[in-house]
Amino acid sequence: MSIADVTTTPTLGDLQPGDEVTIKRFLSDDPAFLRFRELGLLPGTAVTLVRRAPLGDPIEFEVRGSLLSVRQHEAEQIEVEA
Repeated sequence: MSIADVTTTPTLGDLQPGDEVTIKRFLSDDPAFLRFRELGLLPGTAVTLVRRAPLGDPIEFEVRGSLLSVRQHEAEQIEVEA
């Protein structure tokens, strides 16, 4: 499934390797999301999905030239736009 196939607002959890999107907003105020913001994962930031672990979790993204791994349930709480 590519981001174009998602009928609702897509999240980082919907992406496939190679998809490049922009962070739109966070759907949670969990402390982990504060840490993501400190690491540069901010609204308006471009993100590319690099790969998924063999069982699908965690997911590795490229953010501002660095690699960041995020759990699937956390990725589903971050809305994106193409």
